Amino acid sequence: MSDYFISIEQAENDLLACAAFMAERIKSSDGHAEAMTAILPRYLAAGEVDLAAELANAVADPFSRDKLLIAVTEKCADINDIEYALQLADAIEDQGIQSQAMERIALIRAGKGDVDEASEIAESIADPDFVYSGIAVNQAASGNHDFSEETLALIDFPSARVLAFLQIAEIQIGNEDTETALVTLDRAATAAHEIEHSEEKIRALCEVGSIFIEAKSNDKAIQTYNQACGFAEVLDNQHHDAFLVQCALGFLNAGSAELADRTLDLVTDKTQMASALLGFAKHYWRKDEKEDAVDALEEAHAIIKSQHEKETRDSRARNALLTSIASQFAAFGKSDRAVETALENQNPKEQVAALSQIGQILTVQKEDAIVRQTINLIEDDADRLFALIAVSDGKVKIGETEAAVNLLDEAAALSETVEQLGPRTSVLNNITERFIGLGHPEKARSIALENLAIIAEIRAESTKAISLADLSEVYRHANFEITDTEKSILKVLSRMF
Repeated sequence: MSDYFISIEQAENDLLACAAFMAERIKSSDGHAEAMTAILPRYLAAGEVDLAAELANAVADPFSRDKLLIAVTEKCADINDIEYALQLADAIEDQGIQSQAMERIALIRAGKGDVDEASEIAESIADPDFVYSGIAVNQAASGNHDFSEETLALIDFPSARVLAFLQIAEIQIGNEDTETALVTLDRAATAAHEIEHSEEKIRALCEVGSIFIEAKSNDKAIQTYNQACGFAEVLDNQHHDAFLVQCALGFLNAGSAELADRTLDLVTDKTQMASALLGFAKHYWRKDEKEDAVDALEEAHAIIKSQHEKETRDSRARNALLTSIASQFAAFGKSDRAVETALENQNPKEQVAALSQIGQILTVQKEDAIVRQTINLIEDDADRLFALIAVSDGKVKIGETEAAVNLLDEAAALSETVEQLGPRTSVLNNITERFIGLGHPEKARSIALENLAIIAEIRAESTKAISLADLSEVYRHANFEITDTEKSILKVLSRMF
């Protein structure tokens, strides 16, 4: 790559510019694309669309380049630079991604009320139905119901019509026009039945049922979920049980426990069955049926624990569900069961996530002693510090600001125990952001400066550039000025490339 867009003078005086300067000079195609994916959105946030476009266009990997160009086109459409947005979209090589870019531009314009511009763009797209859907929704929101109906008539694709009807119904419910919303939802259900693809049809009907519940029309919701359930029963693929679970929860939320239980009996996959019971437990708890809630959660745990490896279709989904069950035990005041369940998780990341979530929940419950015991079970230093930061967030929620600050001080002091520099700089960024939010700019500034020095020691080029871009966001958020101390480090960083 011979042409660069960031000068060394810029790099020596600005954190984001330095990150981009380094990223431009990364020789690895993957590393360059990874770094630019982190850096470019920050230039867009600052309104630097021309520079962002140049940086995106310089990415060698075609897929990454086109994805970045989409982000730039969206920003241009948002700031009303339509001509440039269309020009950039035209430069996207992949035809599918180019069509996606054009659709997003049109939808942004429709959302801003620029119906003529959106319609003009729609005419140039091979499949404009979702654009027409967005236009119809905007027209309905603006009170232009006749125009909205005319636009809806242009939509051939049933899924796009369903989407439009659902969004229009949401607007009508928000305006307390429930009677009209119910008519719109009936139209959505009719359109859903026109969808040929079975999974898409079931999903659409479940969405319609959910909005019927929102409109307090439980009879209509049950009718719609019943239709979805009928299609799900004859589905002969891996989605069969997941859709049945969705219908069972829909029946429960619509007030029919009998239909919910009957539908759950049709489910054979243990992960899906346990997922449904977790949903049942949450439902019972909201209705203050605490004993039923705990029983349902215990049953969910027993089922997922009994699942043999050979029975498991998706181990990631199983482990994620076990994390959710552990967190729910904590929310139900069963801290011992929560921790026990978290430690059963075979996936280390999910185990950490569960322990961290339990710590946050127990913090809100003011179980400080158990909180400490829980997060101390996390083996990795960085993960444990992230959990400590999450506990600090919990303290803020319950109004214990001083305790939150003390926890952040502790996390900052312990950050030296994190040997890997990438995770350490991420921890420090999180601490700095919290100090800013809690009104401690001096503490934030001190840690940010320490972090900059650590970033200078990172060897991996893409990690170094990404970490510096992340830190630049902290400086921007806090409105920190770049002093001579930072400039001296940026000068060293720039001379490394």
